[in-house]
Amino acid sequence: MTEKADSRRDFDGHASSGSLRNRFVRLLGDVIHFFSYHLILRRRTTWVTRAAGMQFRVRPTVFHPRYFISSQRFAEFIATLNLMGKQVIDVGTGAGILAIAAARAGAITVIATDINPNAALSVPENARLNGVGGRVSAVCMDLLSALNAMPSFDVIVANLPKHTQVPRDVADRGWTGGPDHRDIIPLFEQAYARLKPNGQLYVMLSSHSNLSVIENAIRRAGFGLRIAKNFPIFIDAFVLYECSR
Repeated sequence: MTEKADSRRDFDGHASSGSLRNRFVRLLGDVIHFFSYHLILRRRTTWVTRAAGMQFRVRPTVFHPRYFISSQRFAEFIATLNLMGKQVIDVGTGAGILAIAAARAGAITVIATDINPNAALSVPENARLNGVGGRVSAVCMDLLSALNAMPSFDVIVANLPKHTQVPRDVADRGWTGGPDHRDIIPLFEQAYARLKPNGQLYVMLSSHSNLSVIENAIRRAGFGLRIAKNFPIFIDAFVLYECSR
């Protein structure tokens, strides 16, 4: 009886500790989101910044490539790829950091898409600032919905919203993708239809995302997948998937 009671106390203690940590992490995430939304995402001025060795003018409501460090980590990964002569799409481009990184890695053409009009307006200017203006263009659209469903691209990259709250407005769409990631799930079938055979889709999420929902959606679309990179940070980790057609 004593051993069982001690064992139960140990189990309850571990469970309680884990539960407290989960609550703390959720609370801290909510606090970070609150201040990020009100101080960065909803700002009314254009900010000038540098990230991953590139310079940017970041218009109001556009996902900030320096303060939200997933953008820098993803851009650094893209710099390791051989994209020479490839045709690339960057989905949810924000200020254009991944599109510009792809062009610098050798992509012959890059299309950057974003549902936020201010993001689409930012990309051509930032591409020119970084010397790749002739190879990067931008389109305002939701995911890939406005592109013909033809296998035209070699690589698609997407730094996706990582959380599952209902977004408050277009500025918040860079942070959160709706319950069960409903706003971004269509991307996987859209990407499969637009990639050439043996093409690759790279998407970044986080350990706070519902990764089982994401992985199931990737497989349903027809992709094979592997985790290409993990980027641990303070209370989180960014997870970079390579999805192969």
